[in-house]
Amino acid sequence: MQHKILLTINGEQYENFVSSERTLLDFLRDDLGITGSKKGCDEGECGACTVLVDGIAVDSCLMLAVEADGCELLTVEGLNKSELDPLQKAFIEHGAIQCGYCTPGMLLSAKALLLEKNDPTDDEIKEAIAGNLCRCTGYLSIIDAIRSVAKGGG
Repeated sequence: MQHKILLTINGEQYENFVSSERTLLDFLRDDLGITGSKKGCDEGECGACTVLVDGIAVDSCLMLAVEADGCELLTVEGLNKSELDPLQKAFIEHGAIQCGYCTPGMLLSAKALLLEKNDPTDDEIKEAIAGNLCRCTGYLSIIDAIRSVAKGGG
């Protein structure tokens, strides 16, 4: 069954028909060509597909596209409209990027945290990215990068 949905993605409105079982991740990548969110485990375990839905980090592989009707989404593409987002700059400066596969999800999980709390503790940073797996950098450089952007960060 097809459903008409209207949503805002990275500040741009989209009106589309989607099937009931279409995941938000597949809708973004395959239907709209917004491919920054990565398809990893397809089970909500790796965080590579993380996007913000109304400011909350969600695994887009676990959310149906129809559930996003009326919502505002932010994908990694929306972080750098004219220049790199401070989080993106910090990830580069702190060497928090290697293969880059986890980076979009890490950035958006960090963004959600900083939208909620501008001066998180290291434990809060660790909790915010706990659903994001990285096999290349380890997590120290990622935590350092997030901390550097937070209020009072170094």
